[in-house]
Amino acid sequence: MPETLYLIDGYAQIFRAYYAIRGGMRSNVTGEPTHAIFGFTGMLLKMFNQFRPHYAAVAVDVSGPTFRDDMYESYKGTREATPEDLTAQIPRVKELISLFGIPIIGVPGLEADDVIATIVQRILDNPEYKDVHVRLVSKDKDLEQLLCDRVSMFDIHTDTLIDTAALYANKGIRPDQVCDYLAMIGDSVDNVPGIDGIGPKTASQLIQEFGSLDGIMANIEKIPGKKRLNIEAGLDKLPLSRALVKLKRDGHFDFDLKDAEISPIDLSGLLPFFKQLGFNKYQEEVKKMAGGHIDDGLFAEVFEAKAEYTAAVSEPTPPVDISIPAYDGPVGSAADGSYTAITTKEALNELTATLKLQKIIAVDTETTGLERTSKLCGISLAWKHGHGVYVPIRSCEPHTHLDEADVLAALKPILEDDTLPKCGHNLKFDARMLKSVGIKLRGVVLDSFLASSLIEPGQAAHKLDTLAEKILHYKMIPLTSLIGSGSNRETIEEVPLNEVTSYAAEDADIALRLAGIYQTKLREEGMDELMLRAEAPLASVLAEMEMNGILCDAEELNRQGEVLGARAAELRQEIQDVAGTAFHVDSPSQIGMILFGRLKLAPGKKTKTGYSTDITELERLVALEDPTKPETSVPRLIVEYRQLTKLIGTYLGNLQASIDPGTGRIHTTFHQIYTATGRLASQGPNLQNIPIRTENGRQIRKAFHAPKGSQLICADYSQIELRVLAHLSGDPMLLESFENNLDIHTSVASQVFGVPIDEVTREQRGQAKTINFGIIYGVTAFGLARRIGGLDVSAASALISEYKAKFPGIDRFLESCIQHATDNGYVATIMGRRRAIPEIMSSNRNQRSLGERLAINSVVQGSAADLIKLAMVNLQNRIDRENLPMRLLLQIHDELVLEAPDADSEAMAKIVTDEMSHAMDLRVPLECSAGIGYDWFSAK
Repeated sequence: MPETLYLIDGYAQIFRAYYAIRGGMRSNVTGEPTHAIFGFTGMLLKMFNQFRPHYAAVAVDVSGPTFRDDMYESYKGTREATPEDLTAQIPRVKELISLFGIPIIGVPGLEADDVIATIVQRILDNPEYKDVHVRLVSKDKDLEQLLCDRVSMFDIHTDTLIDTAALYANKGIRPDQVCDYLAMIGDSVDNVPGIDGIGPKTASQLIQEFGSLDGIMANIEKIPGKKRLNIEAGLDKLPLSRALVKLKRDGHFDFDLKDAEISPIDLSGLLPFFKQLGFNKYQEEVKKMAGGHIDDGLFAEVFEAKAEYTAAVSEPTPPVDISIPAYDGPVGSAADGSYTAITTKEALNELTATLKLQKIIAVDTETTGLERTSKLCGISLAWKHGHGVYVPIRSCEPHTHLDEADVLAALKPILEDDTLPKCGHNLKFDARMLKSVGIKLRGVVLDSFLASSLIEPGQAAHKLDTLAEKILHYKMIPLTSLIGSGSNRETIEEVPLNEVTSYAAEDADIALRLAGIYQTKLREEGMDELMLRAEAPLASVLAEMEMNGILCDAEELNRQGEVLGARAAELRQEIQDVAGTAFHVDSPSQIGMILFGRLKLAPGKKTKTGYSTDITELERLVALEDPTKPETSVPRLIVEYRQLTKLIGTYLGNLQASIDPGTGRIHTTFHQIYTATGRLASQGPNLQNIPIRTENGRQIRKAFHAPKGSQLICADYSQIELRVLAHLSGDPMLLESFENNLDIHTSVASQVFGVPIDEVTREQRGQAKTINFGIIYGVTAFGLARRIGGLDVSAASALISEYKAKFPGIDRFLESCIQHATDNGYVATIMGRRRAIPEIMSSNRNQRSLGERLAINSVVQGSAADLIKLAMVNLQNRIDRENLPMRLLLQIHDELVLEAPDADSEAMAKIVTDEMSHAMDLRVPLECSAGIGYDWFSAK
């Protein structure tokens, strides 16, 4: 990057850190709150580690009025007071900034945004700084007026860069139009008036059409209907609004860019600061930045505690032994590496012979794009540091290298050999591209993208070049240097082969180096087996599933949409009829006025804008419905109406738009390490959230079907989380119930209520079921009372106490989870997947209770997630090994969906349940069942 000044919007970042971690953290030494300081520190360290700024400065507001207060007495009059526990942390954050050697600039009479605007203008106007770029570390939309070719905005938490192109893509306006745009829409936070009835979309459209506010006013007669009336009604506000949002670029204060130059880290001030606040993690991180070292004893304590905890919940597993070359330090740049292209049959034959002798190889692909339909351009491979090869199959110089058929025929046996270990970075993408040309990538043992996500799950960026710079201190060749950016962007296929070779082979080389480092890190944190057996091989399985997709019938979705739309219209009218007045049924505020104003129903939670009408409050009111009072039925009707409109808008329409016209299938993208518990997530569209608790939601599954001559197989586990709980807790009564194949809820009810098993009532079984699943989520007496109708808090408390008395092993296990989280700051699953539980240390009772619930839930639900991932890997291995006639399509929590020919479907279903039931060796049997049908609804 060119020399770059990072201008940080100080209080905006402090507030963001405060609300991101929200409460609970306090220093063990001083007792002061620290969560905002902790979050702000993380932001600074990320900036230093990942982006290595040349210059940095922090702009802040200072107390007292600004020139805007003189213009408008009510400016920012609607802002709430700063929380007391945040106010106490601000001086500490400023101390932290100073310890990092970053200047803090605040000017009386100016806001931080004006300070930033003035500094930006001085940088742009000074010929000495003509090569300096500026990044504004902020999300504040007011700063968008400063964007230009050398100035961008950067959300450091999400790695989102906003430049002029992104601004236009997002809002349809240029930087010089931002003030007009903001003047029209106003700002409720700063109490900028704006024009009533003109929102962001309308303002953008008007500015695009007429260029500016002046252009809009000159053409007011061309604006139709209500828009015109709204603008005319708000004319008197526009000059003030525009003046309030326009940033001052000529503030009077001293600023020298040299004062913002980044200096070496001074540990003498930072380490005592972090130690006093209890930030042990950050002490080690700044030591690395300053060239210090990590105290190995620190790791030893953590791993010793982890081993003790693991022994309490599962049998220890043997260490993973995969030989990856130890990292031996980076070469200076790609120019120092030995990177070559394989372009002849002789060279290709020599390469394959060499690869067969290696203990591990790194794999990477180059493609024409990132889409599922993109074309493969070449394959990169590396097996020792500082070396790498690129085998092109598609380029702008096709006469200089081998064709696709020759290359794939030679490399296919290597890449599909599951006895030859492979590593790489984000290999799901590479596996998907290889699958598109008929190669199934097998033998994957480590993926540095997944490893980074496991070890630092809260980190925003896990990209290869980011990790190379952060961990190896190595600057990789940027892709943009080859293909350009924006409208001039090319594809790899259009770049000269010699340039592609260095770039592509470097990727494989760096991936190999990172693999060696991450193998050690994973082993130290007890997650090497998790990577080897589950996460690494699962990447290839998910790639295949994404390519397979699942057939979806657009006409069936249309039919369901029409039926649901008609019912929603009926409900909308019925709600208004019972309420006795017409109102906007989709408006929460109007619903609140009707329920609690007109109908006089009992209000519950209060929000800033009135009484809450969220689903929790509506369900509370539904439970109070009185058949003799028709008005009390309105909450129930609203709940049903919301469910239908969500089905129509969120699911039916989105699913239709997601059907690939070429395949007739929906190809969702699966994310492996996206949730805190390790469960898979899906996107584009999200198939994990298709509702199944209501009949209307289940009907959506009718649209998903098998091809002609085939059936869908839908297999799922029975009470998997309760079985995991039985295994982990070792409770004799719970183990006995599962071993004897008893109905677990009836069995538990018999114990808790003290009645023979054949005398358990339906109500008692229902209560036992509620508490069984509630225990997994750390349910409280209050929470249980809300779930069981007619049960008050004291009765619920008694029920939980009786449960714990009858199943003491469960209670001991729950306490061990909480204790482990308290002692170590994290919990771990059966396979070692960690989840940090910072809430457990909170001084806030509610936060601490949340931490306790998370500690319990994360171990049980996370272990269940590990289990089904293992099942998927084992099942796909068997499909490949035995060349079985079925394909894995979807994973929805504890359920797998496959397709197989009609004649083979029953035999294949048995194989699926066999693999699922033997995926993990637990103390109780794993029960699973499979249904078969033409569509997902009938198979389920």
